[in-house]
Parts: sequence; C-alpha cells; structure tokens
Amino acid sequence: MSDPLIGGVEKREIVIADYDPLWPEKFQKHAAILSRALGAKARLIEHVGSTSVPGLAAKPIIDITVVVEDSDDEAGYLPALLAAGYVLRVREPNWYQHRMFRTPGLDVHVHVFSSGCVEVSRMIAFRDRLRRNAEDRLLYESVKRRFAQEDWPDMNAYARAKTQVVEEITTKALQEVANGAEPLQ
Repeated sequence: MSDPLIGGVEKREIVIADYDPLWPEKFQKHAAILSRALGAKARLIEHVGSTSVPGLAAKPIIDITVVVEDSDDEAGYLPALLAAGYVLRVREPNWYQHRMFRTPGLDVHVHVFSSGCVEVSRMIAFRDRLRRNAEDRLLYESVKRRFAQEDWPDMNAYARAKTQVVEEITTKALQEVANGAEPLQ
C-alpha cells in the first residue's frame, strides 16, 4: 500500500492554544468557500475537532468535515477544492475513502468522506459529547496538553497517542445518541 501522506511525514511542533472565540468565525469563512466551490456536491459541511468545542484548548487548526456522494470519486470534487486554494495532503482509500485537504497556511484541515460514512457520525457524536460534558472536555484537554509536551515525529503520531481517550469518549457519545440525544448545532 502506498503512503497515504502526500509529501511524506512532516515534523511539526504540537502547540495547544487556549480556546479562541474566533475559531467558529474562521470555520464559517471556510464553510462558505467550500460551499461555493462544491455547490450541491457538498451534502454536509460540519465544524468538527477541538476548535468546534467552546472552551476547549486545541491545536489552532480548524477541522472541517465535508460529505460528498463518493469520496473515492475525486474527479467530482478535487478540482474544485484545488481551485479554491486547498491542497490535497492525505489519501486513505483503506480508511473510509478519507481525503484530507489543508490550506497553504496549515491552519485548516478539510476531511472529505462519502455519504453514509460511519466515521462522520462518530466525529459529530464526539464533538457533541465534548460540548455537553465538562468532565470529558477537561479530561480530553488534559490528555492533549500532556501529549503535546512530548516530541512526535508528526501530528499523526500525536493523534494516535490520544486514541484511547478519544475512543472512551466516543463510546459514551454514541451511547447518548442511541438513547436519543439530539445533535447540537
């Protein structure tokens, strides 16, 4: 299997910043760009990740999930995203046909998935759980701050280190959804 990272591993310092109330505005700006670029091809554009949770410290990178009909059909969306100024960074055909684009400034990540992808539901449930639950929000923030102090070969290694706590919180989040919790906006 080829490397999913286009351009190879990049060593970057992991910086956790206190919550910035301007993050939702930055998301809205990019959501508008994505909506114009993709039109009806974008079935969903959601602010996910830590910057989408008020009060949560985060890497100052806006994570956006975009759902298209078929993320494996790059011809249907890749030219529009490239023309809008985003750069393809990750191609993961073996993980939900995930694609990740980013801005040249490395401050926005756009995750593209197919309609019906379970990972999108997991991301939104995780986000909503952190928005609702202060205890889990504090736990996640403490883990992020602790791991950010370590030396990682790249951001993916840092993300993998958080897997256990993310899975614990996601399990609780999915139980909430199964019990009828309403999605948050």
